[in-house]
Amino acid sequence: MAARSAAARKSKAAKPSSKRAPRVVPGKGKGKKSKRAPQEELSFLDPVSDESEDNGLETSAPATKRGARSAAPALVEEEPSPAPASSRSAPRAVATAATMAKAQREISVSDFFTKNRHLLGFDNPVKALLTAIKEAVDNSLDACEEAGILPDIQVEIKDLAEDRYRIAVQDNGPGIVGAQVPRVFGQLLYGSKFHRLRQSRGQQGIGISAAGMYGQLTTGKPVVITSRVARKQPAHHFEIQIDTRRNTPVVVADKVLEWEGVDHGTRVEIELEATYRKGPKSVDAYLDQTALANPHLRLSYTPPKEEAVVYERATKELPKEPLEIQPHPHGVELGMLMRMLSETKARNIKAFLTGEFSRVSPKVASEILAQAKIGESASPGRVHRNDAESLFRAIGNTKLMAPPTNCLAPIGEELLLAALKRQFPVAFYAASTRSPAVYRGNPFQVEVALAYGGSLPGDEPVTLFRFANRVPLLYQGGACSMTKAVVDTSWRTYQLQQSKGALPLGPMVLLVHIASVWVPFTSESKEAIAHYPEILRELKLALQDCGRRLGVFIRRGAREKEAERKRSYIEKYIPHVGIALREILSLSEGEEKKIVTTLKDTLERSRIP
Repeated sequence: MAARSAAARKSKAAKPSSKRAPRVVPGKGKGKKSKRAPQEELSFLDPVSDESEDNGLETSAPATKRGARSAAPALVEEEPSPAPASSRSAPRAVATAATMAKAQREISVSDFFTKNRHLLGFDNPVKALLTAIKEAVDNSLDACEEAGILPDIQVEIKDLAEDRYRIAVQDNGPGIVGAQVPRVFGQLLYGSKFHRLRQSRGQQGIGISAAGMYGQLTTGKPVVITSRVARKQPAHHFEIQIDTRRNTPVVVADKVLEWEGVDHGTRVEIELEATYRKGPKSVDAYLDQTALANPHLRLSYTPPKEEAVVYERATKELPKEPLEIQPHPHGVELGMLMRMLSETKARNIKAFLTGEFSRVSPKVASEILAQAKIGESASPGRVHRNDAESLFRAIGNTKLMAPPTNCLAPIGEELLLAALKRQFPVAFYAASTRSPAVYRGNPFQVEVALAYGGSLPGDEPVTLFRFANRVPLLYQGGACSMTKAVVDTSWRTYQLQQSKGALPLGPMVLLVHIASVWVPFTSESKEAIAHYPEILRELKLALQDCGRRLGVFIRRGAREKEAERKRSYIEKYIPHVGIALREILSLSEGEEKKIVTTLKDTLERSRIP
């Protein structure tokens, strides 16, 4: 009995449990009842081992037994297994005000531009080489002109490897005091021109130090500077890097040496990753246009693996020295006015207006204060915000003289024409220098010059040269107000072909220059000028002035060409007219020649002067 019950228990254990068998949904035959799959066909549904599941492994189904009936692919519905502990997402860390406060920190300006160097013109290797040279040349020209020295600048580019170059820019300027060299070349936003209202090439105190920073980022090499301020003093030799976290210079080397053959001047050397190419936006084009806009400059340029090119100066006269002026009241905003009130040393507000601004006389100051209902003896430091706003509105409602223009130094029509004639030997030239104008209280002056004809291509768009404070602008032409003014001018009126929204077609070089105490560039890279209505208006007027003279020249040429064509026909038949008259009138041969000569003289006198 005991043996029989044990056998029964053994038999029950051997039978598979029907409750554990999964329910199978056939892949074909919709609407049919699902049948249970044979046990041997469902062997691939065996649960995966813990080890393979943890390792992310998959198990393949074993082959069907020989002789078993093949079944259609089936989907098996079974309870989803819980996700392994390793794949479960960790609870999200929630930030608190305290943790966010710990993450806050000051951002250095050099650290910012390290990550955003495209804002400074270091977008790509080709442009980086141009920008570095441009910043050094601009600084050299500014230093020489401010010291009253005719600039003599040398530019060298040496290729060290396929994508690595060493540039060197040397000038004969006044030099830099040794104590100032580290900060000039190793600290961004350090300079002498940002707070001055006078025309200069540099404005922000970023350029040359940014070029050195780019060289440091791409090669790890410091900027090398050699400078001498007088013949009797030794030259200082520095190697400088920038601590971008703190925007401070790091002096790698500082020594005194004898600089043979140089009485005064500065030499800057930067090693950087770059690409040298020729073309309309290359270093060669930039220096070519720099010589065009600065006829007083002597420039020596040595490109990689080529002979030096020398641009001799076209004049030995320096440009007129621009003078520094006070800000114009109409160019100051409320926040700036409040800051000036808090920082002034004037004892009363009337003295503040007459001393801190241009074109504000004591009489005009009294009118402004009367409109603002502020006493003339009030202390500037005690003027509250509401009074400052009243003062600001009163200034805007008062008619003031335009700011003085002795802070500008335009190129001038004579030098513009001389520069164009030196580089472009063509048939016609024209130049126009507009009277000074004002935008946002800042004086500016527009100049336009053109060269037409000769061997210039006639079936291509005109060549447009853009300049700001004598500096060529090679990039972002489509975003510049100069290009917009040229495109918006109706050149068909002046006998040139032009499609809508495009530059005119014709054999012409067009030069456009704006001089200002503060050029409104669209970005820190100084490549395009903003679209202020006052600037666009002056640009169009100057372009139209040159365009009218061009139209007169082209129409006259067309008339002369037509008259020459008709004259050639008459000259061709004059001998035949003489022969016919001799036969009709029975003239002698001498009389025939006299008639032919008279007809030719009459034809010559009829030429258009």
